[in-house]
Amino acid sequence: MNTLARELVKSKMVLASIIILLSFIFMALFADFLAPYSPIESDLSISNKPPSWEHPFGTDELGRDILSRVIHGAKLTLTISFAATAIGALVGIIVGILSGFYGRAVDTITQRFTDVLLALPGFLLAVMFVAIMGNNLATVIASVALSLVPSYIRMSRGLTLQVKELEYVLAAKQLGVSNIKIMTRHIIPNISPTLIAQITLNLGTAILFASGLGFLGIGVPPPQPEWGTMLGTGRTYMFYAPHLIIFPGLAVFLVVFSFNKIGDRIGEVIASK
Repeated sequence: MNTLARELVKSKMVLASIIILLSFIFMALFADFLAPYSPIESDLSISNKPPSWEHPFGTDELGRDILSRVIHGAKLTLTISFAATAIGALVGIIVGILSGFYGRAVDTITQRFTDVLLALPGFLLAVMFVAIMGNNLATVIASVALSLVPSYIRMSRGLTLQVKELEYVLAAKQLGVSNIKIMTRHIIPNISPTLIAQITLNLGTAILFASGLGFLGIGVPPPQPEWGTMLGTGRTYMFYAPHLIIFPGLAVFLVVFSFNKIGDRIGEVIASK
């Protein structure tokens, strides 16, 4: 892990990405203290005001401070990203390992189920789930998690198929070591580096999916300050109040870009080992 950290900070772009992510995480953790105004209280007398000293990012169509909404939006958006990715990864990796390790009927059933999920694009799968279950924070997290599960099943299954044929794993089977111990002591440690890179990339993907749902109006419902929802409501005023979409759009870009750069670099480091 220390070697991986040293390799990551060697790249100035990756180091900058780490700093950006840490800044947004700090912003999310201390949003209540950093935001100069309430993110949901409106004042129509100052609606659609351009950036100023009083409101550095301007105000939206209801007179709410955009800087405060972007800061609080970091907490909401990152919560969705981390929760959805954690759930999707946990479910997908467990199912994928079991499928690859046991094979036969377990593998056949699992892969047919995965094929069904992969028949639809991930974002469309998330849209369908929210349309059926309703749009709230819990269903947005669940829908994004569901869209990520198939890729983890396929990846962890493929890696498990490779690792279980290694000599020391076969030797452990011959010695009578239980399947649970083989999976926890040999399979998971060997496939985890590759999965870590994928998880980092999917943190960015989860933000794009959640923001996409918000942009379409089926994500976290207003007045919650979710970046995608801010973009969706701000597009109506984008030609004479472009600041409504510039700042939440920039937040989405910076966070997703940072996750992608870090994930790519982790993958490069792992591939070079």
